[in-house]
Amino acid sequence: MEKFQAAMVLGGVGDALGYRQGHWESCTSGRRIQEELAALGGLEGLRLDPEKWPLSDATLMHMTTAEALITDFWCLEDLYRELVRLYVEAMTSLQGRAPDPSTVEGCAHLKPNNFLLAWHTPFNEKGSGFGAATKAMCVGMRYWQPERLDNLVEVSIETGRMTHNHPIGFLGSLCVALFASYAVQGKPLVRWGRDLMKVIPKAEEYCKKTIRHMAEYQEKWFYFEAKWQMYLEERGIEEDDQNKPLFPDRYDPEETDKMYKSWSSEGRPGRRGHDAPMIAYDALLASGSDWTELCKRAMFHGGESCATGLIAGCLYGLLYGLNKVPAALYQNLEKRERLEELGSKLHKAAEK
Repeated sequence: MEKFQAAMVLGGVGDALGYRQGHWESCTSGRRIQEELAALGGLEGLRLDPEKWPLSDATLMHMTTAEALITDFWCLEDLYRELVRLYVEAMTSLQGRAPDPSTVEGCAHLKPNNFLLAWHTPFNEKGSGFGAATKAMCVGMRYWQPERLDNLVEVSIETGRMTHNHPIGFLGSLCVALFASYAVQGKPLVRWGRDLMKVIPKAEEYCKKTIRHMAEYQEKWFYFEAKWQMYLEERGIEEDDQNKPLFPDRYDPEETDKMYKSWSSEGRPGRRGHDAPMIAYDALLASGSDWTELCKRAMFHGGESCATGLIAGCLYGLLYGLNKVPAALYQNLEKRERLEELGSKLHKAAEK
């Protein structure tokens, strides 16, 4: 249970660090961010509080997803109706936190008063952003057992496409949910990316079964898979017998930004559903249990650092807990008590 609590809290920490009231989230230079961090006394000199280091909309949406997952729903359709209700309600609490435009647009299409079609949203050409991924780690925590993979696939896709009805968007939510489940299972990190590639056909199968938007999906589906296949080859871990990722000798902020940009689709690292999880995963692979190194790679780079920070922080919590994280980063974190409570309730719900 402690690691579930740590996951929810450290997701918030990673988000708050990468966001920095919008200053660092909008910065394209990892070098500049790390210089500003040094001027603040470095990571060890930070004290996160709600006023100077608020959570972004991404953590609030992750919390909203978790709120639905801990309710006593009778069937998955009831869960989806509850998610629709909570997502629509959440839109008012996101004001002032620069909410993700795709999330806002997606929620505008949700129909809480339509019993049968509440969660059916139109295909969205612009729905490929990170917002579907950053709210789905809790899905993997709720359905972490290998025998519940079908539930994980379905729920992560449906929660994803409620707001981001585009394969690059909702496959991002599948990806992070899977990674969260692998973390709880204790699966070696180096296998996560390879095993994702084996599960994507299940996602396609599920989408075909629901007979919604497959013509539009098929055009975009390949991009997500191709980007991940290229990444695994770049790190030398695409085959089952390869267990040591390859990293460049020089990996300073400029080199990091350059590499992350090469994975992105528009030169803004972490902006999309494929590369936000990819950057978080890469940072975990490179850092091991070193929290400071993880922050450098996942929270303090140019691009959407709040998205990659949230995903990386949450997965780190599931893997390693809070022990190696300075207490000043989470003691006064905004909504910490509720994040801890959600973690313990997710743990309890997962045991049912």
